[in-house]
Amino acid sequence: MNVDETLARYSDLLFGTAITVYVLAMVLFLWSLAAVRTRRMESRELVGAAVGGASTTTAEAVRTPGRVSGPQRRGLGEKLGGMAYPVVIVGFLAHVASIITRGLATERAPWGNMYEFISLTCAACVLAGLVVLRKPEHRPLLSFVLLPATLLMFIAGRWLYTQAAPVVPALKSYWLAIHVSIISISSGVLLVSGVASVLYLVKMRWGTPADDAAVESEGGVGAALRRIVAHIPTAQSLDRLAYKCVVFGFPLFGLGVICGAIWAEAAWGRFWGWDPKETVSFIAWVIYAAYLHARATAGWRNVAAVWINVAGFVALLFNLFIINLVVSGLHSYAGL
Repeated sequence: MNVDETLARYSDLLFGTAITVYVLAMVLFLWSLAAVRTRRMESRELVGAAVGGASTTTAEAVRTPGRVSGPQRRGLGEKLGGMAYPVVIVGFLAHVASIITRGLATERAPWGNMYEFISLTCAACVLAGLVVLRKPEHRPLLSFVLLPATLLMFIAGRWLYTQAAPVVPALKSYWLAIHVSIISISSGVLLVSGVASVLYLVKMRWGTPADDAAVESEGGVGAALRRIVAHIPTAQSLDRLAYKCVVFGFPLFGLGVICGAIWAEAAWGRFWGWDPKETVSFIAWVIYAAYLHARATAGWRNVAAVWINVAGFVALLFNLFIINLVVSGLHSYAGL
């Protein structure tokens, strides 16, 4: 099988472009959070001025719901957030183009090694973030989704990169396109759920209401965290986002495990052999099943259930990297 070097080079360029655009979007989203804080402080100063003896018209406009004293302008935070979302879409399109051109260059499913698998998983993660966080008030959370996705892509491109080439004989099967794609897409969706649950715990720890004077007097890392976390959606919203992602990703992940077992029977003569990858995948599946059960059980719906989801998140990351790159097994990518 010949490899189209030109398409392979375009794929690498598009991959680097996607990382760059994701970083730009992440900066814009974080900047929008800072701008929201500045706008809130200006609003409080305006209210204080009105209450302290400003003109009657201004005070009346501040106190009267729905009344405006002039043309309404979008704040800087809203403008930056509105700019960042299309930027993410541009990065995602470049990312998908990178995957497609890689497949065209090698004339196979473009997820036959660890570099390609991480690329597909991160693309699924970003797509899930774009869909789940499409509401304007939730869009800044994409910065926290893009952070791990960009980091994983950088690691893949820097240390796990593999030249475009045909896959090894063991992977020359139509099950490569089915099993690996399902696992990769479901893993990407579950990564978004894990990020939402981690943010939930952060919100519960540092998101308690406090006025700006108290926050400024606190100083240090705690004050910085409170300022950032103050503009993250409520813990309840984060919990709902995490739950929705697991509801979608969990059955898809289970389907991927079943497809893997069918492929294993065809390739190795057994459905299940307790290979490290199979074992940890099963453990992750059980953890997510426990999370869904906890969500339906009184007394476990809040923090306890979130910690279970975070455990599933850790198991998923362990399965993606430690098992593939460190532990020796039939699924090991350590030689790539």
